[in-house]
Amino acid sequence: MSATATVQHERRSGARVYSRVTVGGLRTACISRGQLGGLMVGDCLAARGGRREPRLVFASNGHAIAMAALDTRFRATFVQADLIHADGEPVVIASKLLSKIPVPERSATTDFLFDAARTASEFGLKFFMLGSTEEINARAAGAVKAAYPGVEIVGRRNGYFRRDEEEAIIAAINASGADVLWVGLGVPFEYEFCLRNKSRLKVGWVVTCGGCFNFAAGAYQRAPGWMQKNGLEWLFRLWQEPRRLFWRYLVTNPVALAMLLLKTGKKVAS
Repeated sequence: MSATATVQHERRSGARVYSRVTVGGLRTACISRGQLGGLMVGDCLAARGGRREPRLVFASNGHAIAMAALDTRFRATFVQADLIHADGEPVVIASKLLSKIPVPERSATTDFLFDAARTASEFGLKFFMLGSTEEINARAAGAVKAAYPGVEIVGRRNGYFRRDEEEAIIAAINASGADVLWVGLGVPFEYEFCLRNKSRLKVGWVVTCGGCFNFAAGAYQRAPGWMQKNGLEWLFRLWQEPRRLFWRYLVTNPVALAMLLLKTGKKVAS
């Protein structure tokens, strides 16, 4: 099956040139975790001083692929990301089997949060963490800081707020001087929040991160490495939280599988 990919040229550095390939119906960046961190640095430094709007960085996984297939409103929001990376291993596997330009590796947001913290500490980038409960948010920020003491977490806030509070939250984020805003408000709210407020935010990157604060805080346990590598992390999560996840996976997994098989390596309208 042939792949439809376009090269995305970013500034002058060769490290900032990458391809995008359709996986599960979503245009996904063919980049490694390391290259993702490099893009973050370049974009954030270029955006300082309000020189340009932030880039929206969304994560593609089975849930997002299924939602984009089932909900036209969700798809219309999701595809407005500036960069979609492979958060789920099935995305990587499908690209390698069905595309001539595969995604080199998974960039799970749970892992990338710490990758980004390491890189941020080297280049002086600052984080703001928005989402989850107050306790989980604080514990996640503490875990990131403990892992990489050099990273500056200049602000954080739980994810429980009303729509009429957003203006004050955006003002606080902008006043903090953050370069990267991590948004963990759940699906689909975090994507809607990012798109709605993109033009008002004075950061370099806005990264959706789902429930990764829970993993960082130690509230959720990661699947064994062999399950992650083989795209079975969802099964481990189902075993942990059957009541919450059974019906979600019952609906979304078959749809995601169908989309990965039928809409990978093919040109689709974005």
